[in-house]
Amino acid sequence: MSASAHRALRPIALLEAAKGVVVLVTGFGLLSFLGRDNESFAVQIIQNLHLNPAHHYPHIFITAMAGVTDSGLWWLAGFAALYSLVRFAEAYGLWHERRWAEWLAALSGGVYVPFEIYELTRHVTWLRVTALAVNLVIVAYMVWLLTESRRKRADAEKKLTAAGS
Repeated sequence: MSASAHRALRPIALLEAAKGVVVLVTGFGLLSFLGRDNESFAVQIIQNLHLNPAHHYPHIFITAMAGVTDSGLWWLAGFAALYSLVRFAEAYGLWHERRWAEWLAALSGGVYVPFEIYELTRHVTWLRVTALAVNLVIVAYMVWLLTESRRKRADAEKKLTAAGS
């Protein structure tokens, strides 16, 4: 792979690592809810953020926290840890230019595209447009890298075959 491809993979690897850190911190944050009255704790958080508990998103958060159990929190935290491990592995693989990581980045990024498009059909915001654009650029770049490396391997095999004849 060329040096320019290497430089382009590094920011993507850092983005994936950052996603892993955010989700891991969130998972640990979920564990802070263990053994608490989660509904009143959620109301307290909403009030400390000076949000109206009757508004749509704060109300969803309060309702969700009211129904969460300690075992549910452990499951969510475990899922967050697993998701983070996948993101860290992907970041490592991209940083070190591993082909499997390019496949993982293309596939995992592509999975989000339909959901991002659906969210845009519901309500267009600059954050949603940016998220979709960044994701599409990353997926397209990964697909290009994968097809380019396949083409280069095929060309090298042709040269070896032609030299052997």
